[in-house]
Amino acid sequence: MADNKRRIRFKSIALVEAVIILILTLLLIWAAFIRGKDKAVPANASVKKDIRRRAVIEKEETFYQLDGKKILMNDGTYGEVFVPVYADVPASTINLDELTMRNGYAYYKENGEVVSTTGVDVSEFQGEIDWEQVKQADIDFAFIRVGYRTYGDGIVTYDSAFQRNIEGALDAGIKVGVYFYSQATDADEAIAEADAVIDALADYKITYPVVYDWEIVHDAARTDNVSVEALADCCVAFCERVKDSGYTPMVYQNTGTAMHKLDLPRIKDYDFWLAEYAEKPSYYYDFKIWQYSNTGRVPGIEGDVDLNICFRPYDGKIKETEKNTDKKAEEN
Repeated sequence: MADNKRRIRFKSIALVEAVIILILTLLLIWAAFIRGKDKAVPANASVKKDIRRRAVIEKEETFYQLDGKKILMNDGTYGEVFVPVYADVPASTINLDELTMRNGYAYYKENGEVVSTTGVDVSEFQGEIDWEQVKQADIDFAFIRVGYRTYGDGIVTYDSAFQRNIEGALDAGIKVGVYFYSQATDADEAIAEADAVIDALADYKITYPVVYDWEIVHDAARTDNVSVEALADCCVAFCERVKDSGYTPMVYQNTGTAMHKLDLPRIKDYDFWLAEYAEKPSYYYDFKIWQYSNTGRVPGIEGDVDLNICFRPYDGKIKETEKNTDKKAEEN
């Protein structure tokens, strides 16, 4: 009797399980059918033509692509990066189509005529220079290094060839500007560097700018941890000191450091000398001089030398105009 009851109970449970499985199966079939029916679209149904389209991607074949107020440029670590555009910093007006290279020199034309001048920048590393040969090689101007601050202990030092180079260039009829290789970490040091330059220039006719060349050269340099604000302070301090002495101040820098390290709105009132070794410059903002090669060859100079193009030559009138303007302001 007990065995019969047990069998009847097992059969009942099995029947209930079978019914449940059947119901679940029917529900799954129904759900799949309904969903498929909802999603199905007949081949001959009316479909809007603009649901799927190919995006139009516009590209501008320039070094910098503008997107609102941003500049697209290449970074050695991150590749393409966006950098904000400063609305109050003047953009370059150079027409790159009018920039040509001939016999290793860069030339710039306006209205079909060459308006640029060609120059070199030199220091004691170039050794003995035959400036007469340099002049005959169609070099119009030269930037002479006045001195430098040492990487480690920060001692202001005059270039051992400064006097020889500046006098040789001037005697050969080459117009001269000068630069100081800075390792300043604050405004006081930049002022000391400017004063050293001004003292050295007392007996010479300077037509081209007096340039502030601040650089980070390697991991052991004392400038490694200089902040953006401190660097801008150095630039302003040096340039204002130079301007007060009647010279045209200028800041020298390469494209990467200028875009990532310089506070450009704070130094926008000073002329800019760009270092970028390429067939054509890519720098977005205004610059007066472009250093386009550090492997140039010029008769009279042994080995490699930096080559520069000045787009609108300095003739000394800028300096005199600034001095006269300042004098009138003091009188009023």
